[in-house]
Amino acid sequence: MRDLMGPLELIYYLGYFVKKRYSLSHQNRLPHLVVSVGNITLGGTGKTPATIALAEEAKKRGFSPVLLTRGYRGKAKGPCFISKGTGALLNVEEAGDEPLMMANILSGVPIVKCANRYAGGIFALASLDDRVDGPFLFMLDDGFQHWNLFRNVDIVLIDGSNPFGNRKMFPVGPLREPLTELRRADIFVITKARNETILNELNIINPHAPVFFGKYEPVKFKDAAGNSFPLDLVLNKRVYAFCGIANPESFKRMVLSLGGDLCGFKAFRDHYNYKKTDSVYLANQGQRLNCDFLIATEKDMAKLNRLPRLDNLLYLAIEFCVETKFFNCVFSKLV
Repeated sequence: MRDLMGPLELIYYLGYFVKKRYSLSHQNRLPHLVVSVGNITLGGTGKTPATIALAEEAKKRGFSPVLLTRGYRGKAKGPCFISKGTGALLNVEEAGDEPLMMANILSGVPIVKCANRYAGGIFALASLDDRVDGPFLFMLDDGFQHWNLFRNVDIVLIDGSNPFGNRKMFPVGPLREPLTELRRADIFVITKARNETILNELNIINPHAPVFFGKYEPVKFKDAAGNSFPLDLVLNKRVYAFCGIANPESFKRMVLSLGGDLCGFKAFRDHYNYKKTDSVYLANQGQRLNCDFLIATEKDMAKLNRLPRLDNLLYLAIEFCVETKFFNCVFSKLV
């Protein structure tokens, strides 16, 4: 792959190589088990729902999970708590949209924001040591490239519908690092599509890491007040969908699967910061197309709730679904 690099990709690779080498030479260890959920591409694999599912499973197995996140685009300076397990303590500007979503969903799971996850973990230990019911389990959200903290288990998610794009590194492709670095992974999960070709490739790159298949299932609709509604609410209804996520096509397919008449769709960029003008545009689109509902993702909720409420706006809540053998494999490696 290095022989085929263009100048922009080569510049990125050199910076990546220096940062990785420096971080590994200064790597720290927390005094408790650490598991990371990450990927090798720029977004779109569904790390947040997978992290939520893993945290819930950890609680069932007697651990006290603590999430360590950099809080992408969140302005609060770490280390600080996004949640102490009883709801969000920061707003979306301070925490970032995905960490805030996790804080609103997860009960009994503290979430610490800090670019340096080791410092975040030490901060958590100093604040929570006398409040836990079981052994700590630190979980890194998007941690595969966070080399300066040792992990006991690295879980890597791969989008089966579009695994590696053009197989080039940023800025000319979606890869964060060369595909050969998948040899560091302990467990793979292929998400969104059952891609047997990628399964075979992963077995060649890293024959020691087991591979599982995961998917994302819609479970309910929510409104801005947090009320829940069944999925069949939109059956045979006219809907307009929009989102600000890394893989908008996957959301579009999910909305279509619910049996509504999709009259229009708008993809904003990932982590998009919605403005009042967007609310006006979306309201006008819904009215122009005579739609019964506007539908967005749960991730979009934090950004949109700051704006004047849109009539008939629903948020689609999803869950990460994977075979029990995946969880058994993860926790067997943490014994």
